Amino acid sequence: MYLIRGLQNIKLFKNRFPESEIIATIGNFDGLHLGHQKIISNMKEIALEKNLKTLVIFTEPHAKEFFAEKSELIEEPKRISPWRDKFERLKTQDVDFAFYLKFNTKLQSMTPEDFIEVVLNNLNIKQLTIGDDFKFGYQRKGDYEMLCDWGKTNQIVVEKTPTFSKDNRRCSSSWIREALSNDDFKLAEDLLGRRYTYSGKVVSGNSLGRTIGVPTANLWLPKSNLPIKGVYAVRVKFETKSYQGIANMGIRPTIGGENPVLEVHIFDFDKNIYGKRIEVEFCNKIREEKKFSGLEELKSQILKDIKLSKKLLNT
Repeated sequence: MYLIRGLQNIKLFKNRFPESEIIATIGNFDGLHLGHQKIISNMKEIALEKNLKTLVIFTEPHAKEFFAEKSELIEEPKRISPWRDKFERLKTQDVDFAFYLKFNTKLQSMTPEDFIEVVLNNLNIKQLTIGDDFKFGYQRKGDYEMLCDWGKTNQIVVEKTPTFSKDNRRCSSSWIREALSNDDFKLAEDLLGRRYTYSGKVVSGNSLGRTIGVPTANLWLPKSNLPIKGVYAVRVKFETKSYQGIANMGIRPTIGGENPVLEVHIFDFDKNIYGKRIEVEFCNKIREEKKFSGLEELKSQILKDIKLSKKLLNT
């Protein structure tokens, strides 16, 4: 899969693939759930029939994340997965091209007409698939009807995305966030088409876990945080091997923490993995995060959590 990384690389893309005619879709694609996968699957069928290449244009970060940074009145959506996960999962879907479109002030202030001219008209698109509620451009003035008019003028097929539903409810990233915040991992799995995981780079922490005999790997988190919090039994994938472990997602109130941290203790593991990437699969909620009277009480509870985690992971 070829990645177009930003508006500035459209010209390079056109030079490298001048003959490619494209069927495209646009969205944030957080989690790349079954609804997203259905869109891509349908695109691939059409691409095969019409001899087109598939292109997924995805925005990063989510528009609401961008606006939440500008206003305290807007709630920032929790991130299901970071953009790198999105990119890797798109590769597994056999998409030909992906376009990383950074949602920033420049994109936010671009009129719908400019978006069409700068982005869509430069990608040799022959067919475009979007949601009927899709909005784009400054003040979200661009919509499905505008794109249909553009398509008719340029002999481009513009169609609505098929809806993937479960229990008469549309599968969506917001529903998955809701399921995860309620620790309903079974529902999240049903909507994602896989177990919920988070992968990230191991970064330096305060090494507190090591001082109490429970060393942890701290993972980098996006600004928007994750839709889960508490203590979990987890499986950890590093390179080609899988390990059992326990994870805490929270602010660590016992030591006066303020910023959310994801820290993972991997059982029977002693490798140096700073700077490496690991994947954490959340299996069972053990308890909520709480403030303890001190490190000894915290350590005692962690040992109980480890015992319960091993029991849950081995049943």
